[in-house]
Amino acid sequence: MKSTLEEQQAFVAVVDCGSITAAAERLDLTVSGVSRALNRLEKKLDTTLMRRTTRRLELTDEGETFLDRCRQILDAVESAEEAVGGYQDQPRGRLRINAAPSFMQFTLVPLIGEFRRRYPGILLELDTHDRFVDLLEQRVDLAIRIGELEDSSLHARPLGQSPRRLIASPAYLERAGPPHRIEDLASHSLLGFSQLDHLNEWPLTDARGEPFHVKPTLAASSGPTLLALAIAGEGIACLTDDMTRLPRSQGQLVAVLPTLIQYRAFRVNVVYYRQTALTQRARLFMDYLAEKLPGDYLDA
Repeated sequence: MKSTLEEQQAFVAVVDCGSITAAAERLDLTVSGVSRALNRLEKKLDTTLMRRTTRRLELTDEGETFLDRCRQILDAVESAEEAVGGYQDQPRGRLRINAAPSFMQFTLVPLIGEFRRRYPGILLELDTHDRFVDLLEQRVDLAIRIGELEDSSLHARPLGQSPRRLIASPAYLERAGPPHRIEDLASHSLLGFSQLDHLNEWPLTDARGEPFHVKPTLAASSGPTLLALAIAGEGIACLTDDMTRLPRSQGQLVAVLPTLIQYRAFRVNVVYYRQTALTQRARLFMDYLAEKLPGDYLDA
């Protein structure tokens, strides 16, 4: 006897949500109904898909294999329904987007309003993490990744590049004196990242011709916090142009050592799981980003 879509949906939901109770809430079913669906599925397949304890669920090897196939089937069904269900003119459904807090706040959020007006049937969920998340585990449809991609299971669509520059407030530079050489930075308050140390490599070259790696005088875990510290006059930071565009235009921040900056922009990609059938709403959002991102992102 073959498994049904409802049983496959229940299985995927339990894996994604981490428990039968949470999956039942997501699917608007009873806990017993989801549990029975899982039992029927395992009986039909004559195998154990997951080991269930009072504390956690753990997939078996067979469960891992079946999960991947279930996701492909459910995504394909959703895409087929979109194609024949009258959604081409009015796309509908949930679209979950993941991005770093700084990119979400300073780049995506200003673009969201127009996208929602264009496609009122698409229900957006905006998810932010400083660290890369597992797209499948977090039920993410699209993610914005900045920098080198290491996960071969992801398909990437380049959106451009995000330049970085050194910035500080006029008040700080008046108080501490502006640096004129890279060596002058040693006597300044340098604002950097506490957890993402690769972001503390600034687009400068030291006297030996090596990349300039900063040991922060004051560290923070997120870009928006570093931006606020720089505006408050706490030191010099190195941030992407999308974060600093507005405060620079308002005179809250000014460039530091602009003639010594080397162009080492981070590549910006929108990514999705390679084995996932891309929905129309996901394609529409990617096309919208390519249309609306500022010019310096489209310099790739």
